[in-house]
Amino acid sequence: MTDNLYSDLPASPRQDELFLELLKRPGLRIERIVSTGQASPSGFWYDRPEGEWVLLLQGEAGIRFEDTAEPLALLPGDFLEIAPHRRHRVEWTHPDLTTVWLAVHYAP
Repeated sequence: MTDNLYSDLPASPRQDELFLELLKRPGLRIERIVSTGQASPSGFWYDRPEGEWVLLLQGEAGIRFEDTAEPLALLPGDFLEIAPHRRHRVEWTHPDLTTVWLAVHYAP
């Protein structure tokens, strides 16, 4: 059986991001995240105990790390690794584009 990362994308902007777990194994979780203009709440920072590798498949986004002054602008095909406990936030996702992420969470 196959599926497609671009299946069931929202036709219009949503209030919340969509998270779909694609695979889960001990020490590994892969998910698709769909954003339609969302950003992390003001003052909120992700601080995860696991590592994360993120690939932007579609759309545009900005990720900021607590230890950097400016966000990184991501375009389709851009990817980055986020070390465990490296505090980060989504500064913005494009309000007029559906942004699709592939996130791989792994045990350190």
